[in-house]
Amino acid sequence: MRHLNKLVCLFVLLSFAVQSWAQDGKTGYQFLNVPVGAHSAALGGANISIVEDDASMMWTNAAMLTNVSDKSLVLGYNSYIHSSNLMAAGFTKAIGDRGTWAIGAQMLDYGSMDETDETGALMGSFSAKDINLQTSYSYLLSERWSGAVTAKLLMSNYANYSSTAIGTDLALNYFNAETGFSFSVVGRNLGGQIKTLYDDGTRETLPFNLALGFSKDFANAPIRISLTADDVTHWSDVNFIQHFVLGADILPSRNTWVALGYNFRRAHEMKVLDKGHWAGFSIGGGLNVKKFKVGVAYGKYHVAASSVLCNVSYSF
Repeated sequence: MRHLNKLVCLFVLLSFAVQSWAQDGKTGYQFLNVPVGAHSAALGGANISIVEDDASMMWTNAAMLTNVSDKSLVLGYNSYIHSSNLMAAGFTKAIGDRGTWAIGAQMLDYGSMDETDETGALMGSFSAKDINLQTSYSYLLSERWSGAVTAKLLMSNYANYSSTAIGTDLALNYFNAETGFSFSVVGRNLGGQIKTLYDDGTRETLPFNLALGFSKDFANAPIRISLTADDVTHWSDVNFIQHFVLGADILPSRNTWVALGYNFRRAHEMKVLDKGHWAGFSIGGGLNVKKFKVGVAYGKYHVAASSVLCNVSYSF
């Protein structure tokens, strides 16, 4: 428990430090909020508490990596908006009896765009990309507690402009296998920018997010429910209920899952003329066949289009 106490203290101190630092500047690197894992996305896009053999959890809660099979490769794709696509890849490796190491990369490619001068005359085209390179270490602190630290190198490239930032995620999970209860707390994107995008030197802050979540299995029914409190350090920005995400898993067998989710904030923000057009709802399913796993999720993350997210993983 000594390791757990140290992690909790570090978590709290860094959270307060980032909140103080984030008062100035614009918030950038919003691509970090786009879902990468299909199962988490199907549960509303913010789930951090499901206990599964799912390597894509490295992007949402790296503390869950202690449940992932040794030497797992995961690939992800999200058809985000029009010609914008999110691609991701990651690999996990067990270190001893308690540790798990992972590396991952994600890139949001916005496609090709027209470049014009101040009069609107076409000058050519340019590309725009956001990239995250990360490494995580997860450790089983006790029979029921696990913790993780993730380091990120963030890069944005828009035509002739570029920026660089360094970020950190801290995560804790409690899981009681006897009762099927899981509780997680994750602080994502602590850190700051080291190279600015703007010529005037304006700094962008990272989209810091402190989230709490729990999931509960039921012994007599193939159902698991989840509740996530997202972005809990910014209560004044949106209504109370808009911080919450509901999710439910139907687990017909050990090798299949079907998930539904509802994100209150996303539903509110994407209403058009008081019509939600199913914004906020998400759905997905997955299949595990021996060492091979596939997951697919559908959701709406922008008013302009719906998204289909896919994960494929294999354990060597």
